[in-house]
Amino acid sequence: MTAAATSFARNPALAPVVAPAPGQTFEVDCARSYQLTGLADFVFQIHILQAMGQRVLNESFVVTLPLPVHGFTDATLLQRCARMHAEAGSFELRYRARVQRAPDPLDKLAPQVASTDLPDEWRHKLVPSRRCEFDLPGKTAQRRFNGAPPGHARVQALAAGVHANIEPRVASTRATTAARDVFAHLGATLCRVVNIPPRLVTGWARLAEPPPDFHTVFEACLGGRWVRCVATRMSPLDALVRIAVGRDAKDAAFATIFGPAAMTAMSPPTQRAG
Repeated sequence: MTAAATSFARNPALAPVVAPAPGQTFEVDCARSYQLTGLADFVFQIHILQAMGQRVLNESFVVTLPLPVHGFTDATLLQRCARMHAEAGSFELRYRARVQRAPDPLDKLAPQVASTDLPDEWRHKLVPSRRCEFDLPGKTAQRRFNGAPPGHARVQALAAGVHANIEPRVASTRATTAARDVFAHLGATLCRVVNIPPRLVTGWARLAEPPPDFHTVFEACLGGRWVRCVATRMSPLDALVRIAVGRDAKDAAFATIFGPAAMTAMSPPTQRAG
């Protein structure tokens, strides 16, 4: 394989503050193979987020062909992306990393913030998005969950309701999956219905049965901070290493492809290293 340079452009003023506190250490090893029938452009979002209590100790991004790679960092969320252009044929990429992750604090008394008190930049998280449409489940969700105590208890009731009514299955999502089909999307949708701002989080997770793809959870804004929820209960809260966050999976997709290309193989095992 050929090492691909991914020097991420970053404004020093926007550099993330990474928590130096000790935590769990994880090893990530991701491989992806692609077949192209013509010219195609790729935007990969598989690099571990160097923020939110995570510290990348070392990492490598390698491809089988000498393809130029342009790395850039989102100025708002500090998510790292790698852009590539390839011709017809095939190639494989492999991303490896060792990351230290501080535990997320859990506040079971975290209050729900009134919609009138939300920061301006968070208001858009209460409206429907492409993958989190709530016209159909809206009234039902309000009747079922508005009776739960506001705040952390209401979010846990939402997550429990999703888990009780949908069977979790590894490798069950597709590129067109929306709120009716996915735990995280449905959890985020229901949060919006009851006026709790949510966001989707994609990342690497170590499950009891290793998944053939990334894991997705949702986080809810409670007490002015983001609280993680795993509706599938397939992975502990502190076993997910964040890659990206967004309104739904379109914002946090691990790969966006422009052109005739298809993924032919994938392997993203993650394991705890310490």
